[in-house]
Amino acid sequence: MSLIDLLTGNTGNQVAEKAENKFGISKNQILALLAVATPLVISYLRNKSQDNKEAEALNNALDKDHDGSILDDTSQLEARQSEGGSILSHVFGSEKGNVENQLSQNTGISINKIGPILAMLAPVIMGYIGKEKQQNNVGAGGLGDLLGGILGGAQTQAQQQPSSPLNDILGSVLGGGQSQSSGNPLNDILGSVLGGGGQQKQQQGGGLGDILGGLFGGK
Repeated sequence: MSLIDLLTGNTGNQVAEKAENKFGISKNQILALLAVATPLVISYLRNKSQDNKEAEALNNALDKDHDGSILDDTSQLEARQSEGGSILSHVFGSEKGNVENQLSQNTGISINKIGPILAMLAPVIMGYIGKEKQQNNVGAGGLGDLLGGILGGAQTQAQQQPSSPLNDILGSVLGGGQSQSSGNPLNDILGSVLGGGGQQKQQQGGGLGDILGGLFGGK
């Protein structure tokens, strides 16, 4: 399953519906958050996996806790929310608050709800990575390439498919994440694509704001 299939298919919709019911946030906003947060988490993990100890720790966590079953059984979501918070704390580290603040500003989801919603989404993202790891028979040493391949494949697929709000978000996010070279996914994705980088924002018009406007019915 490609990253775009995960986000736009049955699993993504079920996750968005559950989050909508629990937090009172529109399904479209949840889908937009998924489309931005998932590549961001994967980018951070790809960077971390360049360190052998981090790669080994991620490999063990995926083998132990993330077999992909959550993709077919989203009833696990609420029970694993506290686990999701721990995942995000490890993935983002000291940047967690900044990431949540930027995502809140750019998706319109209030800051007091963004963390809990992300915590609900995190086990889904890890389950997807774990399933891809199993299917490709990848160990700790191959995780960086696996994660890079997930992002690269989704970027290509987003560019090839007809324009839609979610595809446009993914194309923008993945394009920013892949083409920038600062080595910091927060700067590459949130900074450039979500409104921090003046030059790129001007080139893209309103950037993500315009795309989200279309997704939420503003256009």
